[in-house]
Amino acid sequence: MSCCLLDFCRVQELRQVREFLFPSQKPAAAPDESKDQAGENELTWDDSDWGSWEASDPKEDGTTAEEEVQQGVPWLQDCVLSLSPCSDLLVIAREHKAAFLSAKWQTDDSGREEMTLAVSWSGTLSSEEGECVSSVICIPLASQKRSSTGRPDWTCIVVGFSSGYVRFYTENGVLLLAQLLNEDPVLRLKCRTYEIPRHPGVTEQHEELSILYPTALVTIDGFSLFQSLRACRNQVAREMSVKDPAAAAGSDVVQPPPLAYKKWGLQDMDIIVDHSSVGIMTLNVFDQMKNASILGGFHASVKGSPPAMSQYMTVGGGPFTGFYYAVEGSSQPLLSHVALAVASKLTSALFSAASGWLGWKNKNEEEPGQKQKPKVEPATPLPVRFGLPDSRRHGESICLSPCNTMAGVTDDFGRVTLLDVARGIAIRMWKGYRDAQLGWVQVSEARGEREIATSPSMPRRHAQFLVIYAPRRGILEVWGTQHGPRVGAFTVGKHCRLLYPGYRLMGVNSVTSQGWHLHTQQVCLFDPTTGVLRSITIPFHLALSDKKSERAKDMHLLKRLTALLRSRDLDPSLLESEAQSILLEIKHPAIKKQALESMLTSKNAPVACMTNVTRALLASLKEQDPEAVDESLLQLCSSQLRLLQLYTDVQLLHTPDSSPTETESLSVAGIEEDLARVGPILQRYAELNSRPSVSFAQDPGGPLPVRAFLSQLVFEGGELRVVRGPDTDWTHLGSFLFWGCLSGQSPLERVCETLQQSGISPQQLLSLLLTVWLNREKEILKRADAIRNLHTLLNTLSSMKGALDESWDVQCISPWWQQVRNACVQSESAGAALLAGLVAHRAAKSSITSLAESKFQADWEFVSLELEQWVVCVRQLEDVLALQTLLSLPPPQGSPGGAVPRCSVKSLLESGRGGVADSVAKLIFRQDAAPEMLQDIVQRRVAEQNSEEPVEELLQLAEAEKDGIQRLEELLVCVCQRFPHSLAPDVLWAHCCWEYVVQWNKDPEMGRYLEWSVEYLKMICSPHIQLGISSMMWNTFIVKRFSAAAFLMEKVGKAPKDRLCRRDVGMGDAAMTSFLGSCVQLLQTLMEADSGVEEVSVPELCMEEVWGSAEGLASIAELALQQKAVHYPLVQHHCLLASLLHAAMSFSLRLKPLSLFDSKGKNAFFRDLTSIQLLPSGDVDPNLVAIRQEFLMQVLTGWVKAVGEAEDSGSAKTGGQVDWLAVCMELASLLQVSADILRRHLVWELYNQGLDLRAEEVMLEVEDKDVLGSQLLVLTGQRLAFSLLHSQTQTKATMELLARLPPTLCTWLKAMDPSELQCPSVSLQQSSRLVCRVIEMLPENHAQYSIALHLLEAVDSLQEHK
Repeated sequence: MSCCLLDFCRVQELRQVREFLFPSQKPAAAPDESKDQAGENELTWDDSDWGSWEASDPKEDGTTAEEEVQQGVPWLQDCVLSLSPCSDLLVIAREHKAAFLSAKWQTDDSGREEMTLAVSWSGTLSSEEGECVSSVICIPLASQKRSSTGRPDWTCIVVGFSSGYVRFYTENGVLLLAQLLNEDPVLRLKCRTYEIPRHPGVTEQHEELSILYPTALVTIDGFSLFQSLRACRNQVAREMSVKDPAAAAGSDVVQPPPLAYKKWGLQDMDIIVDHSSVGIMTLNVFDQMKNASILGGFHASVKGSPPAMSQYMTVGGGPFTGFYYAVEGSSQPLLSHVALAVASKLTSALFSAASGWLGWKNKNEEEPGQKQKPKVEPATPLPVRFGLPDSRRHGESICLSPCNTMAGVTDDFGRVTLLDVARGIAIRMWKGYRDAQLGWVQVSEARGEREIATSPSMPRRHAQFLVIYAPRRGILEVWGTQHGPRVGAFTVGKHCRLLYPGYRLMGVNSVTSQGWHLHTQQVCLFDPTTGVLRSITIPFHLALSDKKSERAKDMHLLKRLTALLRSRDLDPSLLESEAQSILLEIKHPAIKKQALESMLTSKNAPVACMTNVTRALLASLKEQDPEAVDESLLQLCSSQLRLLQLYTDVQLLHTPDSSPTETESLSVAGIEEDLARVGPILQRYAELNSRPSVSFAQDPGGPLPVRAFLSQLVFEGGELRVVRGPDTDWTHLGSFLFWGCLSGQSPLERVCETLQQSGISPQQLLSLLLTVWLNREKEILKRADAIRNLHTLLNTLSSMKGALDESWDVQCISPWWQQVRNACVQSESAGAALLAGLVAHRAAKSSITSLAESKFQADWEFVSLELEQWVVCVRQLEDVLALQTLLSLPPPQGSPGGAVPRCSVKSLLESGRGGVADSVAKLIFRQDAAPEMLQDIVQRRVAEQNSEEPVEELLQLAEAEKDGIQRLEELLVCVCQRFPHSLAPDVLWAHCCWEYVVQWNKDPEMGRYLEWSVEYLKMICSPHIQLGISSMMWNTFIVKRFSAAAFLMEKVGKAPKDRLCRRDVGMGDAAMTSFLGSCVQLLQTLMEADSGVEEVSVPELCMEEVWGSAEGLASIAELALQQKAVHYPLVQHHCLLASLLHAAMSFSLRLKPLSLFDSKGKNAFFRDLTSIQLLPSGDVDPNLVAIRQEFLMQVLTGWVKAVGEAEDSGSAKTGGQVDWLAVCMELASLLQVSADILRRHLVWELYNQGLDLRAEEVMLEVEDKDVLGSQLLVLTGQRLAFSLLHSQTQTKATMELLARLPPTLCTWLKAMDPSELQCPSVSLQQSSRLVCRVIEMLPENHAQYSIALHLLEAVDSLQEHK
């Protein structure tokens, strides 16, 4: 341990503080940024750049670009600084300006809390013209509350000015008091606070504030000052709470108590620049007689009791140092009139009669021609008693030690002088420290360091260190006093400031200081280049001399041992001898214990070296006096030696040279039958989990290091106990103890005997054994003899003393075997857990059977609760193995993958009644299996259940490698047969439906997920479950996006583009089309389920008997049965809207969907489907019907166009594989649109597209043949006009035929526009067939019947010519 310099605080906004105090160094601002200050009495600073401090970006080292002040200009040396002893307030002042920085806590980038100092107030402090700040001091005042006795309440800032004024401010810059005690400039302010006396005979010092003037010294009593400041602060708070300062000025003012102070006129010194108030001292009798004889001669009279005197020390010139003694009672204390000033950022008011002292005026007063200053009391002369005369040397500063016994003085010769305060002599001098800054650090001896050698009742020792900062050299040194060496040196910046308050908290006395543990910084170094405040930490033992500092020597030996243990190339024998000599040489028990622990935790020391060194240390301790030996060190050596011996013995048993004693092959009774039953599924599980995994070089491997072994075993109360650590460390320790036995490479009985003799409890050994077995599953499944070795180890551990309770009743559950079951049911290694369960079941059955035979007759059949627990546990483990094998299936390429989910009996029991179905549903999603395929698998499973074919034989049907689908089918059938209730078809489809809709919600672009979710929903047979799942899907995932799509389409009036769909709905236009189609299917399924609920009873959901204790969340199927019934008309209303939206998106139609409904219909949308809403009824507005009809006709037009394009391209895709004709007919009935009009429009569109055969099929359902015939007659004329007049291949025969046509027909044909035809080039046979259909539909008395006949003749003639 050595001195260290620690960062404890960081000052923010340092550049802004510098620019505020040094305006000449501030960058030039824009002309419009320079504005006048508002209000002549305003104390705040309103500069434009002052509010932009927090905009800087922190750098990597924690500083900001703003805080990196140029080192070339030592600006901080020109400022007056003061840091509160509590480190919560820093004042930086120059001339008439000052900035107050208060503490606050913030979190850095690494998440660590750190303290910072930020500007809380800044402004101008001076009130007199031409005065500037000459000295500042921050005094924390103790709180008077009972809950925080001895804690700081607030901090008072005392400022001395060149005009002689001393003013007192709050942390917010509010002026409390102002005193003019002398008309000369204030040179230095210093404070002395209460300190607890270390010895009974030490005089208790009083608190005081001392103010140094060039020729006078004023000391203010601390109690008087504390009371006055409290009264003034309360008065300020009372006045600040009044909004109107003018009204407050007329109120009654409580005058603060006057200040009690003494004023001494220091004589017989030419120049005084600094001082220290030592306090009250009393001479002993010898010094009293000596002084009396020197001053009065031989006949001088001596008083009976020595007088109490106040000692003051000054530095300057002529003499270099002066010592003043003021006898108590020689001067009466003066009572000052207190000038109380209240100031804030907006107002400044003075509420005392002495307001003229500060230059403030009342509004009702007329300003006098000349400012009046208060009366200054004369000083009491005080001659110098003696001094250190040195005509050429001039002192610069003096720094008193904390115990008032020594003082450090700096001079203009670059010397630092150490003075003995009591004797008044210089006892030491350092040279080469020009412009040095001094501070003191007092360190107390830690408790317990001398309790062995001395009495614990002795007082604690204290050591004092002098801290010297040499700015010219940029070095900070720590020296031991009085004649101690340099114990620390640090290289620091050349422009730092050493801050040493020299006092603590004001307002504390002997009563309130009881139990006082306030931590204050003694010395701080402030670096302006980084804004960091550093504290100096010094250990106590550095103050001890070499002869007495056994601890320092021991620390040196400890460092030497640490360096020795770090060397890797050292010879083991040399390491052992050196470590042994060092340990035996260390005297201090605590350090010796630390050294032993360092050696035992070293990774380079061999186990033999550790054993020999520990044995030697133990032997040396036993040879010493038992009363002088540290008991904890003796116990540590003894326990660690036993552990090292155990490590050595186990390591020797696991060496390859030692051959196992069990040479014969032992068989476990009954285990072959169990393995034959679970063998096929276990083999498949091993194949799926034998894939290589990633490992890292940092992973523990190889033999267990001895330091890891020692860290996990401890002796407590004479018993050896294993400390439970991370699973990896626990497994590593278990492998060290038992893996050799499990693999058949070590003698089982000898290892167990060694472990039993070590004192480790059988329960902890069992836990280690099971941990190794369960965590090294891959290696276990490859070893055939591991099962037999595990059975032997379990029997051996069970026979140990303390394993099985002798008083255990076989009808109760055994804690020993319950520990095995707990480990198996919690393990996610399904294969190893099942094998351990089978082996433990057989071992427990054998043990219980032998115990029962000794108590009961052999004729009785034995039944045990323990065995029943094992039967249930083994069945659960077999089920989990089958499920884990299914979950281990690798996903196909291109499907969403991820880590293989692991399950255990405990996790399944905690996952609730739907945990199994949820796991299988997630697997089905990862396998990307189609719903139709899974439905076929489940149907075959029902058939196989009827055939009662064993599950294990299904796994042996295909010996060759199967593809993914076959393996999925095989394992899924196996798991479904093991969980007939948890994986019932409806339950499985419900979970698959929910899993796919959840995955779709994560990625809405995958519309296929939602489509398959609806397909799984349709596969559910129970309408109750189907209704609940549909309602949950709609409320949870669908309705929000569905309403967004409807409002978006209503806003744009057409099928929206991709960008708008992604912005409002969260998916692209193609995905939105699929989404709306799935919404239609979902709502239709919901309506069908609601219709069938009353016809079928509510299904009863069951669980397997062994899984009946499952607790947790309810399954999706159970939640579905709890859903409320829906309102069928409201569901139909939403389904109608979904069909309209789907049609508009499918064919890119213009539509404002909500405009197709009246106000009732609009208000009913997106309501809860279980609520009853007012829906449209009765006749609808004809205009609304016309809009609906127009839209449905557009849908049919779009569908016909899609059908035509599909037939032209040879594709089977026709409008998204939706029967839009049926959809439109259904919509027409709901929207009160004539279905016959839609059919006529469809027939015309089909003929227009050239789909004559489809048109003839639809034509049979048309009722109004006359209107249809007139429409088709026009279309026939357009076809014939295209063939005769607009065809590019007109022949002479065609022209002759056109000339022979009747004039009426020619005129009619020329009026036709073939460009309206989607497919004008149609065969003449189709046109002839169409004319015949038209003639059949038109009556003979129809006006256009003759034109139809002429058209038939023209088509036949044209057909004959061609």
